[in-house]
Amino acid sequence: MEGMLKPGSLKDRTIIITGGGTGLGRSMGKYFLELGANLVITSRKKDVLDKSADELMKETGGKVLAVTCDVRKYEEIDNVIKTTEATFGQIHGVLNNAAGNFISPTERLSHRAFDIVVDIVLKGTYYTTLAAGKNWIEKKQPGVFLNIVTTYAWTGSGYVVPSACGKAGVLALTRSLAVEWAKYKIRSNAIAPGPFPTEGAWSRLLPGELVEKFDPAQRVPLKRVGEHQELANLAAYLMSDYSAYVNGEVITIDGGEWLRNGGEFSHLETIPETMWDMIEKGRGK
Repeated sequence: MEGMLKPGSLKDRTIIITGGGTGLGRSMGKYFLELGANLVITSRKKDVLDKSADELMKETGGKVLAVTCDVRKYEEIDNVIKTTEATFGQIHGVLNNAAGNFISPTERLSHRAFDIVVDIVLKGTYYTTLAAGKNWIEKKQPGVFLNIVTTYAWTGSGYVVPSACGKAGVLALTRSLAVEWAKYKIRSNAIAPGPFPTEGAWSRLLPGELVEKFDPAQRVPLKRVGEHQELANLAAYLMSDYSAYVNGEVITIDGGEWLRNGGEFSHLETIPETMWDMIEKGRGK
């Protein structure tokens, strides 16, 4: 899978990615760098951030600034913005990617576990959005927000209730500010990714044999998981001027997963042809 946009599509843009040192955040950031952007990555783990920043600069030749930040603390987000501007000048885009999740029956979760997920996903996103948005408005600068949500933000889902609550809030934030802040030339969009494997993530959520028993690819009509470059292509498009008229949209990239699993009878694809023959004969003409 190759990059979609032409070289230089994000030249001299400065983009902040929360949770940008690992996983999908790192993959999207790498492509932003390849397109000419300056990148700022944040997370709570300084050693991971510094290692990722060094690797990304060597891989792309771009400029990467690593700033430790707990998105649940507004003053730390404010520091990221000030440090970014001191290093690169103007900020052009913010990708709210930091997240946390547990797979668990809800009644087994403590209120603290619930808080951890909602605070990272929802509070972290609206803190970052508020800080960056106020900064842009004050300085009369345009900007782009891109938020990572999930399809169960609108369908709901058992066993990931804190995440569903947090992501639903992020979805509402995206659509609301797309209308309210458009007058300031600030766009807000979101991506709802399906299964995109990242090192260690699935094994933490589904330990042991569960990760094989509940193979995510089998839930997808295309019968495969996503490639990181596919997601990076979409993210770069939404961060670029090519999407200047896209505002308030949530784009799903999941191979049709949520549509298949939302359909009451979609799982009948497992019925063999011989049984369909019997069913057809039983209907008569």
